[in-house]
Amino acid sequence: MRVLFLTHRLPYAANRGDRIRALHLLKFLARHATVDLVSLVADDEEASHAGDLAHVAASVRVARVSRLRGYARALAALPTPRTVTHALLDSPDLDSAIRATCAAHRPDVVISFCSGMARVALEPPLRDIPLILDMVDVDSEKWKSLGVTAPRPARWIYAREGRCLAAFEASAARRSHAVLVVNERERAALLAIAPGTPVHVVPNGIGLEDFAPAGPPSAEPRVVFCGVMSYAPNEEASLWMAQQVWPLVRARVPAATLALVGSAPPASMQRLAAADASVEVTGTVPDVRPYLWRAAVAVAPLRLARGVQNKVLEAVAAGLPCVVTPAVQDGLPAEIVPATRLAAEPAAFAAAVVELLTSTPEARRAIAARAAFQPLAWSDRLAPLLPLLESALSQSIKRATPVANGVDGR
Repeated sequence: MRVLFLTHRLPYAANRGDRIRALHLLKFLARHATVDLVSLVADDEEASHAGDLAHVAASVRVARVSRLRGYARALAALPTPRTVTHALLDSPDLDSAIRATCAAHRPDVVISFCSGMARVALEPPLRDIPLILDMVDVDSEKWKSLGVTAPRPARWIYAREGRCLAAFEASAARRSHAVLVVNERERAALLAIAPGTPVHVVPNGIGLEDFAPAGPPSAEPRVVFCGVMSYAPNEEASLWMAQQVWPLVRARVPAATLALVGSAPPASMQRLAAADASVEVTGTVPDVRPYLWRAAVAVAPLRLARGVQNKVLEAVAAGLPCVVTPAVQDGLPAEIVPATRLAAEPAAFAAAVVELLTSTPEARRAIAARAAFQPLAWSDRLAPLLPLLESALSQSIKRATPVANGVDGR
């Protein structure tokens, strides 16, 4: 079986949620099929890692996305039904990369990672090849939420994107052989806009051996939040944590420190560290695991969250209990929930953090150990994809057979 895997970011390195799932999906596919990867890349640094995937994929082709070109096309899209998502991901090299891949080896099945890449999977030369769309989460729901809460004029743009992207997602789902999402919440959201579509829950996993702590739990009263900080919900969560929750924590635990770990922190976050010595804003780090292993408690204070927050799975696997908001907990696997504390408002969130900080290191580690880790292995979580691949391959063979036999199939 030959599979063409389309991604909107190169699935390397696994330093953000979408890359983590895409990389594990690529590795899983490579164990059961021959995989050709076509990926968008944002810059030369990202493109330089294409060779790091050569041992997994049979071929890797990349297409550069220009930020300036994307913004110009996004502005041009606003008066039209076209989504800003697709305008931002438009690359003049993408079509040639796909055609070169198909010319070398025509795929039996196409897998598109996220709705942003589904557009090209539904156009020539891929239009007649069975498509499995890994939507991960229903991205239009995020934009709809931002369309309610964001300041103007961004609110109008977000609300418009929510409407336009939902219409595309519904159309793409109906035209797909199968659609994947990460949990039942996302399945219900997709079925609400595309009733009757073949939606399958294929959850995220966790690389247990990668995050398992090698030493005893930390006794340092340190709290950690990890994420790509240029992502608006992560920025908002960091500000909420530092400004509304953290003073309440420090009033009870004066020695506590807060580490906000992740790439591209905006100026609003950098000012936090300048104003409060107990708050560290790291920027890009080569590896988040040392920050997890050094901490006592993890937090995921997002007010807006779709899909599964991998940062919580990783923190719990690293031996940390995690305080989460309802938006985060709603998307978590049931196996992880026993290792979390739920709180919605600043006072309750601070109280949960303080309770954990004032517990013994051994008690905190025991709370994290309540999670049922074994069912969360990536190989087990992705296993439901196998019968979908076989079904798509069967459909591909049926489509090709009349042509091969010189019969029009009518």
